[in-house]
Amino acid sequence: MSDIIQLLPDSVANQIAAGEVIQRPASVVKELVENAIDAGATVINVVVVDAGRTSIQVIDNGRGMSETDARLAFERHATSKIRKADDLFALRTMGFRGEALASIAAVAQVELKTRMEDDDIGTHLSISGSRVVAQEPVSCPVGSNFSVENLFFNVPVRRKFLKSNTTELNNILSAFERIVLVYPEVSFTFHNNGVEVFNLKASNTHQRIIDVFGKKINQELLPISVDTTVCRISGFVGKPESARKKGAHQYFFVNGRYMKHGFFHKGVMQAYERLIATGDQIPYFIYFNVEPENIDVNIHPTKTEIKFDNEVAIWQILTAAVKDALGRFSDVTAIDFDVEGKPDIPVFSPTSDGFNAPKVDYNPQYNPFKESGQQVYRRNDVPKDWESLYEGLKPNSSEQKDFFDVEPPSAEGIIEEKAPTHYQYKGRYIMTAVKSGLMIIDQHRAHVRILYDRYMQQMASSGHSSQKMLFPEVVQFPPSDIVMLQKVMPEMEHLGFELSDLGGGSYAVNGVPTGIEGVKIDSLIKDMVTTAMESGSLNTDAINHSLALSLARNAAIPQGQVLSNEEMETIVNELFTTSNVNYTPDGKSILCILKQHEIEQMLG
Repeated sequence: MSDIIQLLPDSVANQIAAGEVIQRPASVVKELVENAIDAGATVINVVVVDAGRTSIQVIDNGRGMSETDARLAFERHATSKIRKADDLFALRTMGFRGEALASIAAVAQVELKTRMEDDDIGTHLSISGSRVVAQEPVSCPVGSNFSVENLFFNVPVRRKFLKSNTTELNNILSAFERIVLVYPEVSFTFHNNGVEVFNLKASNTHQRIIDVFGKKINQELLPISVDTTVCRISGFVGKPESARKKGAHQYFFVNGRYMKHGFFHKGVMQAYERLIATGDQIPYFIYFNVEPENIDVNIHPTKTEIKFDNEVAIWQILTAAVKDALGRFSDVTAIDFDVEGKPDIPVFSPTSDGFNAPKVDYNPQYNPFKESGQQVYRRNDVPKDWESLYEGLKPNSSEQKDFFDVEPPSAEGIIEEKAPTHYQYKGRYIMTAVKSGLMIIDQHRAHVRILYDRYMQQMASSGHSSQKMLFPEVVQFPPSDIVMLQKVMPEMEHLGFELSDLGGGSYAVNGVPTGIEGVKIDSLIKDMVTTAMESGSLNTDAINHSLALSLARNAAIPQGQVLSNEEMETIVNELFTTSNVNYTPDGKSILCILKQHEIEQMLG
């Protein structure tokens, strides 16, 4: 019997490995920018075309590579970051596997132009599907220029399942933001289809956060800083009033590397217990500095999952640091009197000769019950002709009938007050009797369903009437949100929103749909854009669903609002005219019925 086990060719092995490392265009941007940072670059330019489908270009001014290194860099497990296994426990670089460039070259057409400072001429290398097409000398600046074109050209299935350009561009911007936030000393630019999206100058961490997410976030952040023998933690956390239902910017970085860590996230949110509503999220940008031998980053090719030797101790330090920031920097309203143009109020001093306390004079001999010269009337001093004062009020007089003889209303005219048909429990539930028992309705969810159906009908018809704002409100969006905002703008205008672009990621809200009085417009619009981003689909129906649901959630009556019987009656009647009385648009139960026999069993 012949042998059937064979070694796979390098080209096939590289394509298999590329499936873990290069999942989408954002993975290419992440790997190339991290390599540029490891090369000591101070200026990095990223240029993408068609959200990375057509072209991705990363240009840096790092150390560059020699002719031999440029050729060897595209081989699997070829790296300059580590030399032996022990180096995995002392990592100070972003990359170390030596798989990124090999994986990119296996599924794309790559061109590299690179030159070292000591070389007079650089190297131009062309690779397509792991196969070297050409290598020649070229004149180029110091550093590296990677151009990746036609991603997944030889893996049509992977290319077919790429999302829309808007979704892929959002993923690229998210990966880009995670890198620029941790390297503020490096200048970055980002261009998409010839349009500049980011132009970030070298600065500090605080300024870099403002440059990426807008000036308004500066008012929401509190600094944290703690240095212990276990770790050093620095960064910023949001004030309680910056809490949002979704879309909060939350970032953890350890030794310059972005990470996801649910345990540490719970530690941050625990510090805000009873300060924010349940389910709200707080923005935070937290940087950990830990000895490399105490963490393990070699868990997953994406390197976003990191294990710590002493997670519990770091969790306790993190929670204490956040609580300390909230305690030390909590806003306390200062009493500031406006004294400009007002007379001076002297301060009373008992020892001062310039001011005399007012004195009250009184007669200690005064007795109000003692007779005086004035006439005092007593019961015996009644005038003799007192009867003349009541002339005309005798029983047989007509005046008496006008004033006192009012006929009592008949029993037929008394209308008995109708007993309420609904009862409210703890400001959250509406209880009403039905034939089968007792029906309990969640008032907030019921109103969400009512408003959702109403908004969907309006978007399907002629749209919603808009109410002009007396003072337009300015909303600031990061570049990653602007991409989605421009996509959903027509549907938002159909709902009744009127937004105008002010430039720099700022939009003026000139009009809002009628009937949403009392809703915070800034949070509402950001929540709508975030919900549309999370839906993952960009067809019209999905966008309409996301916008209508988000608007209904924000405009619905909140939990705890006391309702009159008429208001409860209106909600119940409108609920039973909706398309689905049992569930909200996101699948949550609206009502339940406590059966009559169940009540009898509980009381039996």
